[in-house]
Amino acid sequence: MTPTRKDQCSSSGRDGGARHELVTRPVTEARSLEELFNGSLPSFGGAYLRRLWGLLDEAVGRGVPMSLAVAGPVTASGQHHAWLNPLLDTGWFVLVSTTDAVCYHDGHRSLDSAREHPFFEVPIFGDDSALRDEEIIRITDIGFDEDVLLDQDAFLLTCLARPEFQRKMTGTEMRHLLGKLYAEQERKVGAREGLLALCARKAIPVFVGAPADGSVFLNSVKLWALRASEDAYRFELDLHDEVFESCAYHWWGQHETETEALGTLILGGGVPKNFNLQPEPALSQIFGLDEVRGYLYDIQITTAPVTDGSLSSCPPAEAVTWGKVDKDHHRSTCESVPGDYSMLMPLVTKALLDKRAKLERLRAELGEEVLFQRHPEAKGYLRPTDGYRLFEQRDALKDKLRAVIAERC
Repeated sequence: MTPTRKDQCSSSGRDGGARHELVTRPVTEARSLEELFNGSLPSFGGAYLRRLWGLLDEAVGRGVPMSLAVAGPVTASGQHHAWLNPLLDTGWFVLVSTTDAVCYHDGHRSLDSAREHPFFEVPIFGDDSALRDEEIIRITDIGFDEDVLLDQDAFLLTCLARPEFQRKMTGTEMRHLLGKLYAEQERKVGAREGLLALCARKAIPVFVGAPADGSVFLNSVKLWALRASEDAYRFELDLHDEVFESCAYHWWGQHETETEALGTLILGGGVPKNFNLQPEPALSQIFGLDEVRGYLYDIQITTAPVTDGSLSSCPPAEAVTWGKVDKDHHRSTCESVPGDYSMLMPLVTKALLDKRAKLERLRAELGEEVLFQRHPEAKGYLRPTDGYRLFEQRDALKDKLRAVIAERC
């Protein structure tokens, strides 16, 4: 018998010690990844994966808008093509918090010279001195020619010098513009759609909490340093407006959506995780607004041990003490999985997409009304894939939050 959601959550002891049968269905009986996750991962690390799946399945099924924080070289490694882009293309996610480096490396495969400099596998414990002599850059077990970086720099210099960048703007605006230019270049060379191009197409805001810590901004520094006059290069990041924009989205999620709640999926840690979590304390502690809660769902995968004291390792329960996670529900709606997301997310994403495809087939067979009666989670899974398009609403949502602050602060 497939365990209920209560069984899945209670298996970690969150309900104060109530006992539930340990389900051990043979893998030979699992007809899908969903059934395998639900019934054939009874304990230990497997149980962490089962709970991760169960909570994501629940959050998606309830129609909760989700944010996504991701650290690490997901674009250089090609993981965006493998599972991240398909996940974001569902329409379930409202924003992305990541690093400048992820945005920088996102452009490599669409360069004019990309076919001359393909990515390839290299040993993790090989001869790095020899790679350096060959002008090969290594990121863990992938390698690429150093010329890729030089060509990417040249491309970015051309982009940032364009007229549309010559003003003060938020980082989300800059990355939206850059995403459209990446998309144009991808179409030109026949490359697959990248992360920024997808986010621009779906109007998903992309936040970078440490914009100066990466090569997109380093190329801006070059243009700034070489400007012949004050009018030659006028691009400037408006960090105040960018942080306020993130707060406006958090307020929207808790006051203007059907669920009146937000969830978050955190892959890795560091600045992307922290920036993703900070709108709640900004609104409640800094602005002093009372009607603000933390994330209802906080689902994270991290390799950092909790004993190291880092933000990357702290579990959702610790975030409760800061107000960043909902204190009333975190025992049943949060999980911190000690693992490598590059191992787990391809499987979890495939299971989520397979379930959505199954529900789409049932909708065609049964009709929407019958489907929603028999499978209430279908309503959340089958949300419009066009998504929430928050980037297109940013000005209106910021104005609404300003009005609230003016009235109550």
